[in-house]
Amino acid sequence: MTPDERLKHDVLAELAWDPSITAAALVASAKDGIVTLTGRTTSFAQKHAAEAATHRVKGVKAIASEIEVDLPFEHRRTDEDIAAAIVNRLDWDAAILPDTVTAQVRDGWVTLNGAVDWNFQRETAALDVQSMLGVVGLTNQITIKPRANAERIAEGIHSALGRSWFFDPKSVGVAVVGDHVRLTGSVHTENERRLAAVTAWGCPGVAIVENDLSIV
Repeated sequence: MTPDERLKHDVLAELAWDPSITAAALVASAKDGIVTLTGRTTSFAQKHAAEAATHRVKGVKAIASEIEVDLPFEHRRTDEDIAAAIVNRLDWDAAILPDTVTAQVRDGWVTLNGAVDWNFQRETAALDVQSMLGVVGLTNQITIKPRANAERIAEGIHSALGRSWFFDPKSVGVAVVGDHVRLTGSVHTENERRLAAVTAWGCPGVAIVENDLSIV
């Protein structure tokens, strides 16, 4: 079995293992560590779960997701209904401050806009939306309010990485320009690569994380 065949086998096994995914409707192919997902899901949440499951597999370097969301008739909603439901959902989420996030809906595709203080608030808004009935796609354009102090950001990220048993601090470089963070160096798995980015996003004042870590 070639490395690409093994990777394809492992991805399909991971998709089948995840109970939130109807794996029978999905197809995976792999070439040089790049996995392409095709097929259909009955919700955007399933599509997102399939992509997340694929990222967990060792050896995956990147994903090309061509999964289509085919909503059952009983799950379809008008754009107006979806927009109203999003406003209600965000209003009830204590992590999202009032009047900081807005949503536009077109043919079931949601675009989020606004500015928040922390990246976890940006991600929370996306999580609130992606599992809602009628949603077929999501574009998250929420920005992080600038609180840039490059030296403090770099020190904070280095310290956070050093506290984690996943990383050798010497293997990950952190460069900061304003509120823009660039990670360089190497890690062993795609999961470690994503965790490094999550760690960087956790530092206050970070608006952009450019993840140039390689997998070795």
